[in-house]
Amino acid sequence: MSRATSAVEFTKYHGTGNDFLVVDATDPVPDRAAFARTHCDRETGVSVGESSRNGGTSAATGRRGADGVLFLDVTERYSPARVVMTLVQPDGSTASMCGNGARCAAAWAQERTGETEFMIDTQAGTRHAHVSPDDDYVEIEMGTPAFDPKRVPVEHDGPLIETEVEGLTVTAVNTGVPHAVAFVEDVDAHDLAAVAEPVRHAAIFPEGTNVNLASPAGETEEGVPVFAQRTFERGVEDETRSCGTGGVAIGAAAVHTGRVDGEEVHTTPPGGRLEVTVPDDAPAWLAGPVEVEYEGTLPADPR
Repeated sequence: MSRATSAVEFTKYHGTGNDFLVVDATDPVPDRAAFARTHCDRETGVSVGESSRNGGTSAATGRRGADGVLFLDVTERYSPARVVMTLVQPDGSTASMCGNGARCAAAWAQERTGETEFMIDTQAGTRHAHVSPDDDYVEIEMGTPAFDPKRVPVEHDGPLIETEVEGLTVTAVNTGVPHAVAFVEDVDAHDLAAVAEPVRHAAIFPEGTNVNLASPAGETEEGVPVFAQRTFERGVEDETRSCGTGGVAIGAAAVHTGRVDGEEVHTTPPGGRLEVTVPDDAPAWLAGPVEVEYEGTLPADPR
């Protein structure tokens, strides 16, 4: 098949609005960075009805492009089955970890294998995932949040806790990727891009950082603290409707700074609700819904 006619199948998933094109990693895509830059573009990228079928009805349906491309390979000879996950972001970079992406990866693997337990191999480590067989609920182990400056990484003498960086008071934590968390009175009272971009590129973060605003939003009926969430994502270079590693970062920062007493936190990014558990010195967990939007084919080499 020629470059001009070669195509690759995809399925578009989203986890609380954080949307991804999922491609079987065994399908040939000669330039994954170019594929992601082209098809994830919010103005010119893939949309339902164009090179797609089975239009979805989920909250994210109708949006062009995506927050990244998940290249996935599932192997059933292990127990639990293993999924190798590579996330290529809209700018062509590769992210070491993505909580909502990993949850979408587990849902994709469940559709193909019928299994409910998976080990997701990411560049940040192997993560255990569980897919509810009766609904769209997926939970994933996220590793232990790290505040150590060498692991974030952040160029600072000791952990960066509630310290002013480019006008925001932030706490730095790595939840698979670096995050800066700022607790504010009202997340919607801020121009996110305006306040986040200087922090995202601040010299104190040698690899850059994702930036989160969080504000108290009451409690659940069970008494679990809730925080409104907005996230400016590195690699997307814009606000996303949800960010799983960001939700875990907010939960970890809230516990670490004494804003909550227990280990459970819910966050409410614009796309829905995430449930976060941050035990003391143990791996965090992230849970929430995953939905299929639509599927189709795209040029494997868009150049």
